[in-house]
Amino acid sequence: MTDAAALTERTRAAVQLLLQRIAEGDPARIAELFAEQVDWAIADNPAVPWIRPRTTRADVADHFRELAEGQCPDPNGSSIDVLVADGAEAALSGRLAGTVRQTGKSFSSPFAMRLTVEDGLITRYRVYEDSLAVAAACIP
Repeated sequence: MTDAAALTERTRAAVQLLLQRIAEGDPARIAELFAEQVDWAIADNPAVPWIRPRTTRADVADHFRELAEGQCPDPNGSSIDVLVADGAEAALSGRLAGTVRQTGKSFSSPFAMRLTVEDGLITRYRVYEDSLAVAAACIP
């Protein structure tokens, strides 16, 4: 296997491990996969408390903790359609779904995610989703 192919496989494995840990739902174990400093972007939305800027591994754990407190995921409505890795870069897309605990309202949205993995840790995390649909579910 070439160095480039090995790097791609390590990136794919890191992303698959991230998805596995997200499904397991332990914020601390999810955060272990991220670098101490993270280039993080999910569109900030004041109506959705867990969607805001993050910069550190501790912030990542807080995000997944707040996400779990704020919404109940719908595993039957969530899916990954494609995962592509090339070197240190990975992109995936699919559908996410859940119910906001405070309002009882459900949401569903297509999403795309772009990640960079360096030395086995995620250094860049970008999520593109229908944040308006999630925000609407947060409003009583």
